[in-house]
Amino acid sequence: MRVSTSQIYNIATLGMTQAQAAIVKTQEQIASGKRVLSPADDPVAAANILQINQDLARTEQYKKNIDIADNSLSLEETSLKTVVDLMQRMRELAVKSGNTAVYTAADYQSLAAEVDTRIDELLNLQNARNSSGQYIFAGYQGDTQPFVNNGGGNYSYMGDEGQLRLQASASVSVAVSDSGKKLFVDIPSGHNTFNTSASSANRAVPPAIINVGEVIDQEAFDKFYPEDMVITFNSPGAVAPAAANYTVTERSTGKVLVANAAYIKGEAIDINGVRLSISGSPVPPTPASLPLNPTATFDFSTAPATFKIAVNGRTEIFTVNTPVNNAADFATALNTAPNNAKLTSLGLTVTAAGIVSDSGKNISIHSGNANLDAVTGLTTTTGVTSTNGVAGDAFFVESSNKQGLLTTLARFSEAMKTVKDTPESKAVLSQIVAKTITNLSNSITNTSAVQGEVGARQNTLESSRDLNLDVVLFSKQTLTDLESLDVAEATIRLSMQSLVLTASQQSFSKVSQLTLFSYL
Repeated sequence: MRVSTSQIYNIATLGMTQAQAAIVKTQEQIASGKRVLSPADDPVAAANILQINQDLARTEQYKKNIDIADNSLSLEETSLKTVVDLMQRMRELAVKSGNTAVYTAADYQSLAAEVDTRIDELLNLQNARNSSGQYIFAGYQGDTQPFVNNGGGNYSYMGDEGQLRLQASASVSVAVSDSGKKLFVDIPSGHNTFNTSASSANRAVPPAIINVGEVIDQEAFDKFYPEDMVITFNSPGAVAPAAANYTVTERSTGKVLVANAAYIKGEAIDINGVRLSISGSPVPPTPASLPLNPTATFDFSTAPATFKIAVNGRTEIFTVNTPVNNAADFATALNTAPNNAKLTSLGLTVTAAGIVSDSGKNISIHSGNANLDAVTGLTTTTGVTSTNGVAGDAFFVESSNKQGLLTTLARFSEAMKTVKDTPESKAVLSQIVAKTITNLSNSITNTSAVQGEVGARQNTLESSRDLNLDVVLFSKQTLTDLESLDVAEATIRLSMQSLVLTASQQSFSKVSQLTLFSYL
């Protein structure tokens, strides 16, 4: 077999290159202290190393989560402790204020001033923020201020019932916040009570305000409970002489409880054991109307026609069975029995000018025919609805078996501000004081329970922190076993590889000089 000169050089080059690569690889291992520098070095070990590094990265994130969670819970714990201290002080003050035989109306004014100060303090605590600027009692709505003062002792909760959670370990997640609704709003009341609010559609500028109100006759309110009430402002023309007036209805049935009562700003409104007041200038309704524009006449005595009118979800069927030669005839037909009673039930008036809803609730007419279309100028066949009506300002009284902490204190303050030096007035105050003490006790119990939950979560975080430390220690030890280099073995291997390279170089040097020309 003939070995060419080029083959000798190629074989030598390949051998020395491989030897040099082995030396470089061993030097890199020694320099880094790692046995596995690439997956090719040990595919199984490389896969395990990657998995362990990912686990360590997750555990590091868990550590950060635990620190964040611990800070949040510490802030919540501090806030709740301050709230409990505040409530205990208010309960002491309520017990003190029960001495109605000793204290005068002037004394109660001073006591109410302290309660008002505490209400402001409580509102600030309930709107506390963490180091990131997030409201801690707003649920998931961390950017939204949870508690807003609506005036009149009324406060709205603008957050939600969410509870933020953070992952503390692979198998443990911990709640790091509590909803302000759960903590400060949904507190069981010692008696049936109510909440007041203004409709978001109210148009008064500045807004008319309904106060927090109070139950002055528990027995009467218990009979009405759990129904709600709606106070709606009517057109001034609903009373004579024309003046601001309102109607109170039962929310579920529409039953009228008080009709067209005169409105006097700030004057007490007593109904079903409830006393409240409205201040400001509520806007009356803008009447809804459908004008009559007849285009023809028709004798309905020969072919009576029916159609339907609907107002605010209530529908009545009307019949026309007399000759109609103009709009006035049509109005007369609707103002005649039995149609007139149906108009009254819908709150409508009909004249030659048109059909009007003074309540501002829009009117819908449908299910008519072509003849009715002609004598009214309205599309009674396909249906027509007014669009110009706007309801008057409205306020709600909603029954509840829960009472928020701010509401409890607001009612307590209001009762002391309005008490008079009479046995009757102080008797009402005594009832409210007793209810205040009960509800404050319920609030303390509710908040203390959450304090216990917060403490349990902090214990869970501490346990998770210890567990994560153990996981990190074990993982790092396993990682060391998988990727660490045996330096002594690598040093010997490097010496051997260097010897092989040197031998290869010297051998090539000798072989490369073996030519025929050397023997001529």
